Amino acid sequence: MSAHYMNHSHSPLDRMDHRILQVLQEDAGLSNLELAERVGLSATPCARRVKRLISERVITHQVAMVDPKKLGLNLTAHISVTMDRHTPDRFTLFEQMISELPEVVDCCVVTGQSADYLLKAVVRDMAHYEQFLLGKLTRIEGVSGVHSSFELRRVVTRTAVSAPAADR
Repeated sequence: MSAHYMNHSHSPLDRMDHRILQVLQEDAGLSNLELAERVGLSATPCARRVKRLISERVITHQVAMVDPKKLGLNLTAHISVTMDRHTPDRFTLFEQMISELPEVVDCCVVTGQSADYLLKAVVRDMAHYEQFLLGKLTRIEGVSGVHSSFELRRVVTRTAVSAPAADR
């Protein structure tokens, strides 16, 4: 889908908006003046653009990325979860419960697999994972199957996204 279709309720994004997004995704901690200098704008129009990108929810969050290993979280699990019934109440309950588990850093509903959800959980070690799995995840009503895979080594981690060049 083109960026224009995806942003039908927003102002169209121009080259400068894309440049601002690219720079902020590399370092959201820049001051407005530093950002303006990097993208080649004066401070006031740059601040106005950032404010618009936030108000239109193009920029949804500005956060600090933390290395889990520095916090003693040494094991990352990718978990496929299958539900017993595909009913709105089952999915709503699961999503409410899973959003309260601090180990879960990502959760999506998926298609094209036997699983209904894919989760990413970050834990200290295998004992912590077992506590998470048996004490929390499998106790959520409706969970009928769980399949886990563990990261050996991360090859690519990327948080930055950009529109295809043709849409800019």
